[in-house]
Amino acid sequence: MPTSIILGTGAYAPQSVLTNEDLEKMVATNSDWIVSRTGIRERRIAAANEATSDLAAAAARQALDLAGVSPDEIDMIIVATVTGDTPTPACAAHVQAILGAKNACAFDIGAACAGSLYGLTIADQFISSGAMKHVLVIGAETLSRFVDWTNRETCVLFGDAAGAVLLGAREERGHGLLASTLRTDGALTGILGIYGGGSRRPFSPALLEDNGSKIKMRGREVYKFATRVLPEVVAETLAKAGLTAADVTHVISHQANLRILEYALETLGVPVEKCWININRYGNTSSASMPITLDEANRAGKLKKGDVIAMMAMGAGMTWGGAIWRW
Repeated sequence: MPTSIILGTGAYAPQSVLTNEDLEKMVATNSDWIVSRTGIRERRIAAANEATSDLAAAAARQALDLAGVSPDEIDMIIVATVTGDTPTPACAAHVQAILGAKNACAFDIGAACAGSLYGLTIADQFISSGAMKHVLVIGAETLSRFVDWTNRETCVLFGDAAGAVLLGAREERGHGLLASTLRTDGALTGILGIYGGGSRRPFSPALLEDNGSKIKMRGREVYKFATRVLPEVVAETLAKAGLTAADVTHVISHQANLRILEYALETLGVPVEKCWININRYGNTSSASMPITLDEANRAGKLKKGDVIAMMAMGAGMTWGGAIWRW
């Protein structure tokens, strides 16, 4: 049975940088407060002519180039996003066209910040079954277009970016995805989400007037939930893989809040030095966060053959999960 191996990674962040100091001029906040509560110092904002598929395709090209794989060798494209170009067709279809990946089926998944982790797990199933040889998983978001820039509790958090991971079928026993765990608690859909613009509350003048199509979050509840479930799910997934926290070489995590990340690592018993941290430069990029982080660590030469990599992510839904890879 073939194994899913990470062949290439890529990332793309828009050129425009929005700093905390810039936000001080837009809303009643200050940089010291933002840094102390979140760890964020700046975030990227997509240009007016950039859609989510543009960001996704740019990251995908980097992953393909690093792997030495051409677009027509891709069998499947999975795009994790909650900010696609259009309600339909899927963002992945636009990415397929941009890349010229004519042989790939393409679809989106909407698991919010946990989307890339969900996508990697889905891709692994197709590869390990023998159905696919090359699957491209992309997390991409233009969250700046769904932020209420008058709400100081949420507008400081989010940024735009994309990250990509190319998985390939290889015969490398003991490497690749060792175990994964995916979880959802739909009873908590009300603590984080974008609640307007769908079939329950379609677009209307009233919706636009009260910013109903913008991100809403009950921050304290999200924080309490995240600090509980993230260490739990990683510990559970390590046990599935027959490993412990002491075996972890690196942590690649979705980054929504530095305090959440530090608490989860402390609870797990994993030194924070083992986690690649970039929230200070990008903010919360939702589904893009984890693959961007993986790409940065990969290109920095931190990931060595045989390293054990623990992944974790949590987002609206509430959705969350963990994955253990051997590089």
